[in-house]
Amino acid sequence: MNLAQAQWQNLLAYKTALQRFDGPLQYKLDQLWQQRHSQFDAWLEAVTAMPDGAGGHIDLRSAAPRLDKALSNREQADLNAALHTLMPWRKGPFAPCGIDLDSEWRSDWKFARLQEAGLDFTDKHILDVGCGNGYFMLRMLGEGTSLCVGVDPSWHYFAQFLALQKLYQATRMAYLPLTLDDALLNEFDLTLSMGVLYHRRDPLQHLWQLRETLRSGGQMVVETLVVDGDQNTVFMPDDRYAGMKNVWFLPSAEALCHWLERLKLRIEYCSEAVPTTAEEQRRTPWMDRHSLDQFMRADYRATVEGHPPPKRVIVVASK
Repeated sequence: MNLAQAQWQNLLAYKTALQRFDGPLQYKLDQLWQQRHSQFDAWLEAVTAMPDGAGGHIDLRSAAPRLDKALSNREQADLNAALHTLMPWRKGPFAPCGIDLDSEWRSDWKFARLQEAGLDFTDKHILDVGCGNGYFMLRMLGEGTSLCVGVDPSWHYFAQFLALQKLYQATRMAYLPLTLDDALLNEFDLTLSMGVLYHRRDPLQHLWQLRETLRSGGQMVVETLVVDGDQNTVFMPDDRYAGMKNVWFLPSAEALCHWLERLKLRIEYCSEAVPTTAEEQRRTPWMDRHSLDQFMRADYRATVEGHPPPKRVIVVASK
């Protein structure tokens, strides 16, 4: 059994309703494992060498999830080395054993916006689509979630997730290195899609897939880039958007809500559009590559390509 299959087995122990997916998904995860990133084994070696968080004080409600545990000098060095091997850290922040792991994104700001939307995470089974390294899953566990499942095809994020799971001793969460195209898991109370929609060539297909993951009465959260306009406004860049080459459709908030309603979902909440700034997404010692500042014009009124500056909304809809 490989590590991806082990995550699936851990998930089945908490959500037996998914047992009907077992055979095909075991096969798919084995296929994906055979095609894993060439650096994954090196990342995994670093995770294996680092200390765990057993016996430490863990606080998942902090903006930067904390682990307070006394380590020997050797253990502290091993932890620092492992976390540096796993760079770049795009999602966070985290605070394990006195380390200020300041990620590219202030994901705690996004999580605060989820809380402002009035979402209740208590005792929920939650699916995080495009979960990254699991920051939001850890935070939701801190708010009383009973099970968090993340799907994301990135093997780099999977390695970071395994490190965080080892540090924060989180047993009620699982990461599957795949997409909803590979397995349309369902019967969740809440499904999140945070910063995924504009990367999908068929946004309505993505929204329909999110809907199908829900039980009757379940909620879904779509956090995405938007532009100004009415329910018929959708912007598609010619090539790149803020340096990103995999951006397809940026709807207006009204158009996004219209799409969701066409899919027989009820809009419960739509936030104001929030501009993305260099305070929320930026280079740090833990993410030393190009970030937002390098892809915006000096006055931040447009991207380097001349497109509308990035701003985001959160929409909550129910099935």
